[in-house]
Amino acid sequence: MSRATPQVRKTIAVTMFLLLAAIAALVGRIAWVQFVEGRELAERSRTQLRDNKLLQSPRGTIYDRSGRELAISSLRKSLYVNPRELNKEPAAMAAKLAPILDMKMETVRDRLLAGGSFVWLKRTLEPETAQKVIDLIKAENIRGFHFIDESKRYYPNDGLAAQVLGFVGTDDIGLSGVEMALDKTIKGELVRQAVDTDSYGIPILRSSVKFKPVKQGKSVFLTIDSAIQFIVEQSLDKVMARTQAKGATVVIMNPRTGEILAMASRPGFDPNRFYRYGASEWKNRAVSIIYEPGSTFKAVVAAAALQENVVKLHDRFVDKGYVEVSGRRIKNWNGDSYGTVPLVDVIKNSINTCFVEIGLRLGADRLNKYARAFGFGKATDIELPGEEEGLLFRSKEMRDSDVATMAIGQSIAVTPLQLVTAVSAIANEGVLLKPYIVKEIYNADGTLASATPTQRVRQVISPETAKLLTGLLEKVVSEGGGKRAAVKGYRFAGKTGTAERLKESGGGYEAGSYIASFVGFGPVEDPQVAALVVIDDPVGAYYGGEIAAPVFGEIMNQVMRYLTIRPHNAAELVTVPAPRPSAPALAPAHQKAAPVVKPGPGKVAVPNVLGRSMRDAGDILNGAGLVFVPAGSGVAVRQSLPPNSVVNPGAEVTVHFEPR
Repeated sequence: MSRATPQVRKTIAVTMFLLLAAIAALVGRIAWVQFVEGRELAERSRTQLRDNKLLQSPRGTIYDRSGRELAISSLRKSLYVNPRELNKEPAAMAAKLAPILDMKMETVRDRLLAGGSFVWLKRTLEPETAQKVIDLIKAENIRGFHFIDESKRYYPNDGLAAQVLGFVGTDDIGLSGVEMALDKTIKGELVRQAVDTDSYGIPILRSSVKFKPVKQGKSVFLTIDSAIQFIVEQSLDKVMARTQAKGATVVIMNPRTGEILAMASRPGFDPNRFYRYGASEWKNRAVSIIYEPGSTFKAVVAAAALQENVVKLHDRFVDKGYVEVSGRRIKNWNGDSYGTVPLVDVIKNSINTCFVEIGLRLGADRLNKYARAFGFGKATDIELPGEEEGLLFRSKEMRDSDVATMAIGQSIAVTPLQLVTAVSAIANEGVLLKPYIVKEIYNADGTLASATPTQRVRQVISPETAKLLTGLLEKVVSEGGGKRAAVKGYRFAGKTGTAERLKESGGGYEAGSYIASFVGFGPVEDPQVAALVVIDDPVGAYYGGEIAAPVFGEIMNQVMRYLTIRPHNAAELVTVPAPRPSAPALAPAHQKAAPVVKPGPGKVAVPNVLGRSMRDAGDILNGAGLVFVPAGSGVAVRQSLPPNSVVNPGAEVTVHFEPR
């Protein structure tokens, strides 16, 4: 075996040396990269393949009182571009992206040419749209486009309760309604999180799905009942189409609690596409418009007069069709003259001249005192933005003519919410409650954060006055100008109203423009709902009794069935003509008739109402010139003044009723 020549050994040695040198250099380089440059290179890699993004937790859900979803949120991808990273010609990219994003090509191109390092292209993309953009970026090897997860708000019932709910802008900020009023409560948390991306800057699946909102916004339960809200909005749509009115609103309140069960305005809008509408559609007319209430305000005037004893049930008024006050002539709404009339007819027929007299008996101080006590001239502070305070006189600045016009609901301005709240106080035995629309707020973990209690504001009138006035207002619906508000099988009280429309610019009235309204509550034996219907500038008929009262009746007919409130006893729906004051009352068949008593001058005999229904008893006693004070329900079982006893006119007779 031959030995290697010196030349071969030299070649092998050189080769080994070079190999070892290369290995040593590689090891050295690895060591250098690992231990010297490792931290810098790792940071550079993270910078290229990881993006720090601000991620928004979803807003809390808004529910109705029964847990039906009214507003919900979900995470959506928003697309932005870093123009400095673009590797394609902007016009060409714009042509391909515009159809996917449903945007004008010029708009996309201008944003790609905007410069800087961050320009929004489109916010909160639908999942299929985002995926098409991702596919295009990868297929065309496009760089410079990135995504951020943002919360998007949805309203599953479209326009239902739109003005109450409001809407959310693209920066997840509530811009109107409950969304605005409770923005800090409902809004989720803004979280900064590192997201791993591929070489195109698109989040890697595992990284993009590991984000979990840690502090979702609190959820809100409203007092709104979406079924009643739907009934209301359906009726509003029909009356808007029928009357071609400029606007309309309905508010329904529980007079026993202050809860708002429905609140709707027209024109309406879809909060899912709020940007397609204007401020007039966004406006919640129930709280953010003021108008002259007209004759609906007479319920408040009557309450004040009865409470202050400046009028009594047996008082009679002389109406000649007009009245002169401080050089101003005020006529009745229909131009008629009623002659000598009792108080019940004054209210039933809404006689202006008589209410002027009532207002003058009260005077400026007391009229204003009661208006403010009923909540006018001050915002209710309901949990909604944009609430107006209304306008009232200052007592010291009022002339007799101002008192006269205020007594018939003119020269003052109120919000619909103020008016329905005031009338609810009459239904609630004279107790004014604070209206509210937020029932409960829950934390993200389901625990109760807060609940709104019923808040008593003040006792405005006595329970006795409230009951007496309720009976008078019931006559408006059963016999007077509010007949078209009647609901078969149920007893409702209410008041119609018609007023000239104030100029939006201020300073006078719009010629030929009117606001028709009706406010009422029921069932009168145990009021469960109070409601106001306001129709703004209808075409054609414009009296409240003609166009607003039927809407009230239509709504209440459905609401009574929905709330499963039993109809009133059919026997108590029969109206029996009231006898003359001197006529003896008829005793029930099973009782022996009492001897007839003839009262002396200036006296009245107390009728026998035992066995009668509440309505019949009221008609008989009122017809006799006595004050009827009911207690209980059903048929009369005892009365505070014995039948045929002789008393002064205006004496109170408390009648106790029990179920049959």
